[in-house]
Amino acid sequence: MTQTMRVVEISAYGAPEVLRLAERERPVPGAGECLIRVAASGVNRPDVLQRTGNYPVPPGASDIPGLEVAGVIEDGDAAALAEVGLAVGDHVCALVAGGGYAEYCVAPVGQCLPVPRGWSDLEASGLPETFFTVWSNVFDRGRLQAGETLLVQGGSSGIGVTAIQMAKAMGATVIVTVGSEDKAQACLALGADHAILYKTQDFVREVADFTAGRGVDVILDMVAGPYVARELDCLAEDGRLVIIAVQGGVNAEIHAGKVLRRRLTITGSTLRPRPVAFKAAIARQLREHIWPLLESGRIRPVVYGVFAPAEAAQAHALMESNRHIGKLLIDWGRIG
Repeated sequence: MTQTMRVVEISAYGAPEVLRLAERERPVPGAGECLIRVAASGVNRPDVLQRTGNYPVPPGASDIPGLEVAGVIEDGDAAALAEVGLAVGDHVCALVAGGGYAEYCVAPVGQCLPVPRGWSDLEASGLPETFFTVWSNVFDRGRLQAGETLLVQGGSSGIGVTAIQMAKAMGATVIVTVGSEDKAQACLALGADHAILYKTQDFVREVADFTAGRGVDVILDMVAGPYVARELDCLAEDGRLVIIAVQGGVNAEIHAGKVLRRRLTITGSTLRPRPVAFKAAIARQLREHIWPLLESGRIRPVVYGVFAPAEAAQAHALMESNRHIGKLLIDWGRIG
């Protein structure tokens, strides 16, 4: 059996065209790790940032892009696998710190989850990055509860469609902002209660109208920048603003008095550099609370586009265009 594999690598920082097919040595799993023969890889915005030189690879992680995969466990730490109810030959999806755009990928065992019953490996490859992120930020940091209201900035993104479905399944009301009417209809079809066209509507006024002036309990923000000040006006008393990306800029000016008077919380996080133990804890929560919803069909895959590895540049260009609704995936069965 050959000890090399095909990968999509970043040949230089720049436009999508810097992505190219290459050959690398197959990685070898260490203690607490497993080797996955990758069926499909998810494409996420952090991959785009890494490609443009704006998202440094954490120490020790692969320089190959890709933060989520699904496929079959080929090898690994048998004892560690047994501890989480997995074994060689199982179909899994996994969150990784890099190396996902490859035919083989090493993953920490604690960050692996079984492919949900009824889901294909291709569909499951789009689960880990968004589901780990949403659980960690909306439910752990944001403490969203049944009966509360969530505002998602960017409801048609991979994160957005995940947040809509998870929050609705957990008994929350969901408001989203989107850039077009077709994206609004897609989000409403997934269960969102209200969709705001941010290009033509004032989301602060829309939130106030929809909530009868009360405001929302949690905001999941991927924009930051000038949005932060306006989002404070959308929050109910004791509301929580959770920032997970800064597409609108890193600088924000806020009215500190509003934070004090209404007991608001502004928080945020990045997932990639967190330790394995932290991510493994999220995996356990997902398996307990969310995997049954995936297997029952209450939460379903939202896949917008599937690409061959040689088409990774096209996937990145589509990601940057923001035209997509849901997940973009790379199918390793389409190579060779």
